[in-house]
Order: sequence, then structure tokens, then C-alpha cells
Amino acid sequence: MATAVNPYLMFNGTCEEAFLFYKSVFGGDFPYIGKFKDAPAEEGEVLSEEALNRIMHVSLPIGNSILMGSDTHPRYGDVGFGDNFSVSVNAESREDADKIFNGLSAGGKVEMPINDTFWGSYFGMFKDKFGINWMVSFDKNEGMK
Repeated sequence: MATAVNPYLMFNGTCEEAFLFYKSVFGGDFPYIGKFKDAPAEEGEVLSEEALNRIMHVSLPIGNSILMGSDTHPRYGDVGFGDNFSVSVNAESREDADKIFNGLSAGGKVEMPINDTFWGSYFGMFKDKFGINWMVSFDKNEGMK
């Protein structure tokens, strides 16, 4: 059903600095690092240079796990303690992703309905009924992890 469960850290503009620090400790390379300027803009949305250079997604393999992270997008505001991480679940298929997403989000609040994304994943985000943030994906594009 799930191939991996990994931590996903959220930052208020310091993600790149934090992940460069983590990389200096653990070693390794970033298989992917993307900024908000790399993503299609929402219609009518204008972002500052600082916001465009915030990290949209970064991953750092550590042993058999992957530490992932991003900065907040200005449209969602800053994150606070307790909302600055998510549990990321990589599913083995779209069907498994739907089962996990629908099961864990029951009674919670869906932030991003599970759907195909511009980066090639089938992906969704929600806060479960206990207040825990989750991300569920089926990655057709393995380079995004």
C-alpha cells in the first residue's frame, strides 16, 4: 500500500538555509530542489522576488529515508509550531493513494484535493481529525522525491 513514510518540514523562508545545513551534516545531494518561480503562477497572482525564490520543494535522502521540505507560499501565510511539518506517504498506485487519502482525511480538513499535478505526481494534502498534517502521493516521476 505505502512504499515510504517520510517527514516533510515547512519553513517561513529559511528552507534553503536549513537544508544546506542538514546536507552539511548528513552529506548527500539534493535529487530535486525547486523554487516557486519554477511553478506555473495562479491567474492574476504577482509574487515578490523574495517569494519567487522561496523553496517550493527540496528532498535530501538520508539512509533509507528522505527528508523533504519547502517554504510556505505567501498566499497561505506563515506556519507556526505544530503546523511546520507533515507526514508524507508515497503510495504504490493511484488506487492506494486514493484509499490512504480518503481514509486518513475522513473527518479532517482537505487543504489540496488529491489530483494530478504539474510536477507529475498524483498528490493531495490534508489535516486529519487529530490535527496532523499529511501529504499523500503516487509519484510517476521518481525524480521529484
